[in-house]
Amino acid sequence: MLDDLRILLASHHPLVLAEAADERRFLALLRRVAAAEQIPVWVWTAARGLARDGHDSQYGTIDPRRALAFVADLTTPGVFVFADAHPVLEDPVALRTIKDVAQGLQARQTVILTAPHHEPPAELRGLALPWRLTPPATDEVARLVRRTVEDFAMRGMVAGVTAGDERRLVAALGGLTLGDAERILQRAVLRDGALAPDDLPWIRAAKAEILNADGVLELIEHRSLTLEDVGGMEGLKAWLGLRSRALTNPEAARDAGIEAPRGILLTGIPGCGKSLVAKTLAATWDRPLVLLDPARIYRKYVGESEQRLLGALETAEAMRPIVLWIDEIEKAFATGGDGDGGVSRRLLGSFLRWLQERVDGIFVVATANDVDRLPAELLRKGRFDEVFFVDLPEERARHAILTLHLRSRGRDPQRFDLDKLVSATEGFSGAEIEAAVVGALYRAFAQGTPLTTDDVVQEVQATVPLARMRPEDVARLRAWARERAVPA
Repeated sequence: MLDDLRILLASHHPLVLAEAADERRFLALLRRVAAAEQIPVWVWTAARGLARDGHDSQYGTIDPRRALAFVADLTTPGVFVFADAHPVLEDPVALRTIKDVAQGLQARQTVILTAPHHEPPAELRGLALPWRLTPPATDEVARLVRRTVEDFAMRGMVAGVTAGDERRLVAALGGLTLGDAERILQRAVLRDGALAPDDLPWIRAAKAEILNADGVLELIEHRSLTLEDVGGMEGLKAWLGLRSRALTNPEAARDAGIEAPRGILLTGIPGCGKSLVAKTLAATWDRPLVLLDPARIYRKYVGESEQRLLGALETAEAMRPIVLWIDEIEKAFATGGDGDGGVSRRLLGSFLRWLQERVDGIFVVATANDVDRLPAELLRKGRFDEVFFVDLPEERARHAILTLHLRSRGRDPQRFDLDKLVSATEGFSGAEIEAAVVGALYRAFAQGTPLTTDDVVQEVQATVPLARMRPEDVARLRAWARERAVPA
């Protein structure tokens, strides 16, 4: 970030539109660069007017037009920062003054207009250079965490925080302003009087709340299951295992001449564990799971849906490293003409560009049930690393699923005839098997008796699975997958 600012000043660009949500950090970085170049910094605010660092404000310069006129009269080098300048740009006279001043500036003079977000006026296009303050680098956050941990340790409020814990704290706070990161750390300590590794889930949730102002994203608390607890899908597990090191260590992967994996698209029969893969994958890699719900993207005003998607993707980048789960992706980018005014097509274009160019640290797990609505552009090679098809579980997978659901509900699987249950549940999805176990538990509870194999069998026999209810749909999905997907 310092190098970017150094180049910015060295280029002698007269007018810069800087998006800087963290104004304090921006000014601190700018002053460091300007001091190295021996250029004084002037700052204008609507409350104080225009003042050179270390000096009083110039009389009468609270009016931005007079402040700009003062800048125009100066012949000495300077960086002139107009903070929160977006209202100034809405004044046609001030806007014209900005343009005149910028076109008449001397060498080593730069006007910088800051705001959390800029919509450049047409009058300044070609003259104003857009620039954006990126979130603090890892080393900046690491210094903050180390300083905060040492401060709390001196007061006896931190115990047993290892170097590994500090690295996880740094990752959890990435993407925030330094001020927000510090406040979250302080709140974490004040919650229970200590800072410990088990505060990480709360810290991630607090970060998500700050970043996700429009509610498109949701931080999902995943259970302590891993991929090994998922029944079947051996091909998918093997594929993920081969790429795990490249994802968790992208620098080493680049040195080896490979890119970190981008993500996978899971298609298949509903209820067969696609969503469970996203949750267990995040737990396996010890990463937050962030859900992007397509239903939350759409809004009625022109351009608003696209802005919400781009904002959500920018937020996801700020939250990395994460697993980004897009559930039922066909709902956001479905084919089907221009019945929505072309919004879906524009959203698809924005998403594909992001998918192609996104930074390391985000692994996308997209799921789809209605494969006929998936656009061809989303399925071509290069969008996702692989497209997997999740079929109905085979015998071995059903055995694992039954074991998992019995054990997770406090029942010893060895006390049941699992072979009988595996045979009875042929053609059942994982969700249907779980529903049968839950239904049998209700049956046994109502009768006041322990759960038995026969209870589960009765519940299974009372269930009509999707494979028997809609066999043509299952056949269609399998036919589609034969040409387009890899068996999970």
